[in-house]
Amino acid sequence: MADRLIGACIFGQSGGPTSVINASAYGVIRAALDAPEITNVYAASHGILGVLSDTLYDLDKEDAHELELLMNTPSSEFGSSRYKIKDKKDLCRIHEVFEKHNVRYFFYNGGNDSMDTCHKISDYMVSVGYECRVMGVPKTIDNDLCGTDHCPGFGSAAKYIATAVAEVFKDAHVYDTGTITIIEIMGRNAGWLAGASALSGLIGLPPDLIYLPEVPFDYDAFLQDVASTYKQQNYCIVAVSEGIRYSDRTFVSDAKVSASDGFGHAQLGGTAARLSAAVKMQTGAKVRPIELSLLQRCAAHIASQTDIDEAVLAGKVAVESALAGESGKMVAFTRETLGGAYSCNTSLQPLSICANEEKKIPREWITEAGTNVTQEFIDYALPLIQGENKRLVENGLPRFARLKKIIV
Repeated sequence: MADRLIGACIFGQSGGPTSVINASAYGVIRAALDAPEITNVYAASHGILGVLSDTLYDLDKEDAHELELLMNTPSSEFGSSRYKIKDKKDLCRIHEVFEKHNVRYFFYNGGNDSMDTCHKISDYMVSVGYECRVMGVPKTIDNDLCGTDHCPGFGSAAKYIATAVAEVFKDAHVYDTGTITIIEIMGRNAGWLAGASALSGLIGLPPDLIYLPEVPFDYDAFLQDVASTYKQQNYCIVAVSEGIRYSDRTFVSDAKVSASDGFGHAQLGGTAARLSAAVKMQTGAKVRPIELSLLQRCAAHIASQTDIDEAVLAGKVAVESALAGESGKMVAFTRETLGGAYSCNTSLQPLSICANEEKKIPREWITEAGTNVTQEFIDYALPLIQGENKRLVENGLPRFARLKKIIV
């Protein structure tokens, strides 16, 4: 049994938001407020930047009902950032703020780069002898975090994408004249989200072709496949990941590598538009590019209840584990299928194996031609999109959390 550690906690959100990231926030906040060992519960404004600037919200002063509404509120309620810890000066400043507020628990909710931030803070606090238990709470619609079966945020984004593709499929078949529709889906290096478009096939409305970053993009083969499908059916629906690349690793999109976030990742976009222009020139057909863009990560109205519940669980387990003495770990999901029924359990993974690494779709889950996913992918993703969001509605619109955000 770990020694009872008394002190405040800070919770922070980092990286791109998801429709359930605030559900993880609620899991952390509720468990922390209920823990006698935690004297004060703070949220950092804009992630690690809020710690560096000592801009913290006092969550003890929030209404319990409003906090509960975080479970159905999209985006990062406390603000996010993509700030990369630069040097020891940043770490010294974080230590200074922790000491000022007697912070003994730090919970950081994010993806690959956020786990790297967590890892650096954890190691530094150990090196200076300051006892602070640091836990990572997973989050990313990209589903590319190593060490976990899946990530909070992916299931809801997958559900939105599959629904949107099915709706576009219906619309694309309205007229007697043929159309080609190219739908661009998020995913820099991993194609989990684009692969999720195949789930629309379960209701008979599938994309005809799916292109993922895991397979080198063959421009000539793409044009031939689209033209052939269009000729046979008088329509063609294509799902493409924004991060598809040629065999030389250059992006198909019109992104410039110089346009990047704080961690050096290229800001992608324009893949569908670029491919649509080429297809139109090749076929002469009516071609429509669609970029789902931010809707993939903020469509809380269609969030998977399974995803919401698991996001809350991740936050709750992070607090319980820290109270039990764990530190330098990330909460991870493990999957069990008993009698055909899906169940999700949690485990803890060292931050060192979760930071800066990306989990990609296994090649055997992609068809040999590289233009679709297999049944194994469908079986993997399907349980994660189950359940309808139990949201509160006001005047016919979703009721989101309205927090006071009182600065400490």
